[in-house]
Amino acid sequence: MSFTVSARVSDRCFSFRHSSILGAVEQGWSLMTAGMTEVRITDVAGRVHCPNALHQHLFGPREPVLPAAAVIKLAA
Repeated sequence: MSFTVSARVSDRCFSFRHSSILGAVEQGWSLMTAGMTEVRITDVAGRVHCPNALHQHLFGPREPVLPAAAVIKLAA
């Protein structure tokens, strides 16, 4: 399969092709971290996803991270 990751910065639009869905998600996160906007992953069927939603679809929702104080309380 092929995935296209696209993102925008100012008036410029960039796109990158990936054969791996995980590579596309990682590239999307990297672009978001770099401050780019409108980060999207498009598959061969034309479906468009944001990196976070696609990751959640693949692996399910993330467990909430407990603060260190709560972890210590639970251990006691």
